[in-house]
Amino acid sequence: MNFKVGLQLYSVREDLKVDLEGTLRAVKAMGYDGVEFAGLYDNDPEKIRDLCAELGLEPIAAHISFKLLCEDPVATLAPYKTIGIRYAVLPFLPGNCRPAQPEAFREAMKDIERIGKVAKEMGFTLLYHNHDFEFVRVDGTYGLDLLYETVSAEYLETELDTCWVRVAGEDPAEYVRKYTGRAPVVHLKDYFGEKSENMYELIGVKSTAPARPANFEFRPVGYGVQDFPSILAASKDAGAEWVIVEQDQPSMELSALECAEKSRTYLKTLGV
Repeated sequence: MNFKVGLQLYSVREDLKVDLEGTLRAVKAMGYDGVEFAGLYDNDPEKIRDLCAELGLEPIAAHISFKLLCEDPVATLAPYKTIGIRYAVLPFLPGNCRPAQPEAFREAMKDIERIGKVAKEMGFTLLYHNHDFEFVRVDGTYGLDLLYETVSAEYLETELDTCWVRVAGEDPAEYVRKYTGRAPVVHLKDYFGEKSENMYELIGVKSTAPARPANFEFRPVGYGVQDFPSILAASKDAGAEWVIVEQDQPSMELSALECAEKSRTYLKTLGV
């Protein structure tokens, strides 16, 4: 399959904080073609741009705060313009404007369209990265689908996270195909177990539980419940150019970098 394979760098965030260059070199050595950012860790955009060019890692995309993009989209996007990313990604909506709050969600969709227009003017394509909480129905329609019905494809495309689609009870492959022509980037994420209330560290939601319930953990791609051959076939049918590996937390007694390498090795066995 003619995909490029990237790594969402949040997966190795602790390593990045200590050694940006060494971590990116390790990611490249694993066979990743590009990277998706989730913060710059106080590094200059020019430094990141030059390092990616030196290593031959394409800076594909970045997850960028909805709040900051609402406040000043031009200034917020400027560093990523310097780096050379193509896709500006909304990683999630704050809890007070998700589909469970329909009126606030409708206002948020207006903001997303406004951000998408600015992003397009600056040369970006705006994407939305889902969790499972967008699969709340608003007037009979999933919030995620309502978002894509409301905001034109001219200003918003998809970055479907296949883990959260399945956690929400839908078939990831079918959902990717549903957005054929609007799915340039697909997130590959695996897990084992069932939905719990202790799943959202990625977006800063802290649980009062002392430890993650034993029946759920994020896994390297290919080591959980997901059917990746079908997801990859659907991604090809949908016209995706990039598939991005993401693992919110390491598992299986492996380090974050070891998990990332295990995911890449598995995808190679599928010809990706």
